[in-house]
Amino acid sequence: MRDGIVLFPFFAVWWITAYFGIAVFAMFLKEQWQFWFLAILVGMFQGGIQALSRSYFTKIIPAEKTGEYFGLMDICGKGASFLGTIVISLVSQLTGQVNIGVGAISLFFILGMIVFKMSTAEAGSM
Repeated sequence: MRDGIVLFPFFAVWWITAYFGIAVFAMFLKEQWQFWFLAILVGMFQGGIQALSRSYFTKIIPAEKTGEYFGLMDICGKGASFLGTIVISLVSQLTGQVNIGVGAISLFFILGMIVFKMSTAEAGSM
C-alpha cells in the first residue's frame, strides 16, 4: 500500500463499528441524559470518519480527475442523506416508534462494512 493508507482499514472498521453501536444505542433511548450521551458519541466519531474517508478517497483516486470524483462523492452523499431520511421515516411510521426508525440505519452500517471488507480484500489481491 502507498504511504499514509496502511492504517486506514483498521480505523475505518473501528469507526463503522462505533457508528453501528451508536445507531443501535439510539433504539433504546428513554431518558434525556441518554440523548446527550448519544450526542457526545456522534460528536466523537463524525468528524473523524469524514476526515478519514476524504483523506483515503483523495489517495485512491487519479490526481487528474479529482473534480469528477469528488463531484460523484458529493452526489452520493446527498443521495445517502435522502435515503436515510426515507428509511427512518418509513420505519417510524410502520412501527409507531421513532427509536426503531433511527435504529434501522444500523443496517446501512452493516452493508457498508460488508462492501468495505469486499473492496479491501479485492485491493489486497491486486
